[in-house]
Amino acid sequence: MSNKSIGREMLICQCLSLLPLEDFECPLLDYGKYKLSTKSLLKIFVAAQLDQWSSYAHMEEKLAAYPKLQKEIGVSEISGSQLSRRINDLPTELVQKLFIKVVQKLNQLTQSNQGLPDGIGLLSIVDSTEIRLPEQLCDWAFISKGHNSVKMHTRLKVVSPDIAFPDKIVPSTGTVSDFESSDILIEELDTTHVMDRGYPSKHNLMDWQEKGISFVVRITKALRLYTLEDYKPSHPSVIQDAKVLYGISKIPVRYIEFVDEKERTYRILTTRFDLTAQQVMDIYRYRWVIELFFKWIKQHLKLTKIWSTKPQGIWNQMF
Repeated sequence: MSNKSIGREMLICQCLSLLPLEDFECPLLDYGKYKLSTKSLLKIFVAAQLDQWSSYAHMEEKLAAYPKLQKEIGVSEISGSQLSRRINDLPTELVQKLFIKVVQKLNQLTQSNQGLPDGIGLLSIVDSTEIRLPEQLCDWAFISKGHNSVKMHTRLKVVSPDIAFPDKIVPSTGTVSDFESSDILIEELDTTHVMDRGYPSKHNLMDWQEKGISFVVRITKALRLYTLEDYKPSHPSVIQDAKVLYGISKIPVRYIEFVDEKERTYRILTTRFDLTAQQVMDIYRYRWVIELFFKWIKQHLKLTKIWSTKPQGIWNQMF
């Protein structure tokens, strides 16, 4: 084994040792499953994602080659068929519980972070990514001929210019729209929610305003606006900066229309009257951070390589 492999093995062991798995040590949880505990199973699948193990056979091979990892996980050998069976049977609530505990730990570690500078603060970027599934094996995820998929609806918390992490995810079949996931992902938090056109509707916007939810959201031309007051544009890219109402709304919001360097027009509604137009544009452009996150989980963690063709197995892999 090369020095590089040894270093990687130690790094994976270090990551696994940090997981808050104390709740999974209850003997009743694993009654009758003495060969492979739930705690060990979770560690194996986290290691598989971190080290890009490509199949169950590859998992067997890697575990055999990594003695320190065997010790950290608590198994000496394992069969691929056993792993496949257990990931499909494992209740998703348990894996979700582990995800929530990791998020709590990240929130504790970053509680002193103030988000983006100059008064912008913390951001919650909301979006979803699609994962295509094999048509023949996943008819439960059918969307149209030749198109079977699931979605991972995600809220990414930005706590500083260089630190962001998902603090909530909602797995679904590909037929669930961004609009339908908004009730779960957009909450009364001390952050500004950043969203694209799939999330706002007159009902959603009014609901967010009534709850005091801060947002920067792109809207479509279909949403009728009524100008109450125009502000002088403070940036050359800004076409309009105004206080507006929409539909039957009673609480004014701010409307900023701007063009980018490719002459594309963006129509933004926001509750942030305290910021400059430049800052509001910067917040919306910060959406690219969630696109980078989706690219990272697909390319680095190989989330496109699914461990299961059953819903429960796929939800477990996402969490």
